[in-house]
Amino acid sequence: MIAKTLQGSLTFSDIEPESGLAAALNHAPADALRHIDASGLRGRGGAGFPTSLKWDLAAKSPGDRKYVICNADEGEPGTFKDRVILSEFADMVFEGMTIGAMVIGAQYGLVYLRAEYTYLRPHLEAVLQRRRERNLLGRNIQGKEGFDFDIEIRMGAGAYVCGEETALIESLEGQRGEPRNRPPFPIDTGYLDNPTIVNNVETFAWVVCILARGAKWFKSVGTEKSTGRKLFSISGDCQRPGVYEFPMGITVAELLGEVGGEGAKAVQVGGAAGQCVPAAQSDRTIAYEDIPTGGSIIIFGPERDMLRVAENFLEFFVDESCGQCTPCREGAPRLLEGVKLLQQGRCSMQYLRELCDLGQSMQLAAKCGLGQTAPNAFLSIVEHFRDEILGRINGSLS
Repeated sequence: MIAKTLQGSLTFSDIEPESGLAAALNHAPADALRHIDASGLRGRGGAGFPTSLKWDLAAKSPGDRKYVICNADEGEPGTFKDRVILSEFADMVFEGMTIGAMVIGAQYGLVYLRAEYTYLRPHLEAVLQRRRERNLLGRNIQGKEGFDFDIEIRMGAGAYVCGEETALIESLEGQRGEPRNRPPFPIDTGYLDNPTIVNNVETFAWVVCILARGAKWFKSVGTEKSTGRKLFSISGDCQRPGVYEFPMGITVAELLGEVGGEGAKAVQVGGAAGQCVPAAQSDRTIAYEDIPTGGSIIIFGPERDMLRVAENFLEFFVDESCGQCTPCREGAPRLLEGVKLLQQGRCSMQYLRELCDLGQSMQLAAKCGLGQTAPNAFLSIVEHFRDEILGRINGSLS
């Protein structure tokens, strides 16, 4: 298996510019959508919702104004692959958004850019302007009568919760970034109550590749339920950190071998919101049917204190919770408090069980993905590193 990094070549580098858009324009919108559906592409932001289904529902939703939103609010700890895509392949992202606009009948596009990526904005604005000058944006794109579409960049405000699509839309509308109740869904009632699709930076880039090279090419790698390739942000205790492209379905052990992370104690797949996979389970696959991820891979070497890892992630979630729902607002601080008690040798076995029960309740009852995933690292560390955790239990209080 060959890893691809910026020092080598990503698939995106091999795609002829505008070939995806040209292929889409040669078909009816429904035909372009069928190609995406046949590819099996699922959202590359982490949730893994089928891209074609989202676009089809938005296309069928009634409305004179429709929107395409690119979620460039890359806030998950340990992920930086979208930054690379925006830096090196911005044209491809905008091309993918334009294809999405053609499919659903949208006239307006918005890029919600992470506040920490403000330095990228001049570059992105320059790319957009070049596209307008080449009639790749604007009125009657590439001579197609009535195909009018343009893209605007909006800045985020640094809130992790705005990576959730409805909180992102609230922020775009000038409101506090808080998740909405669902239903209704953005495909029906999105930006300014209009039908809207929200997709990740990487998803739009793969749409271009699929239209340019075909669904069979995309499905030639990966698994039955997790087709194609994906970019991964690799960091932590390894010899060769960076951005890699791997087929979906790669095992944790194979990934570690490619990046020089052999001998790792654990791998956090999916960032703070993901799962902590111990060395004993390194044969597990990174795929939607086993361990899904938006692309963050953090490697922990043999000397890492896993309780400190749990503390670090929980501190992040306590800071980033929007405070809207009780399970997240109250639950995350209680889990963090429990970790600190464990570190001090003041946590009983009974209280640890109650903390695990609380984490499981959060997974079920929190309003959005932030609260639902906040306990993940803690629960998986307690499950897989029991000897390390139980060595700090206060037996006299059990």
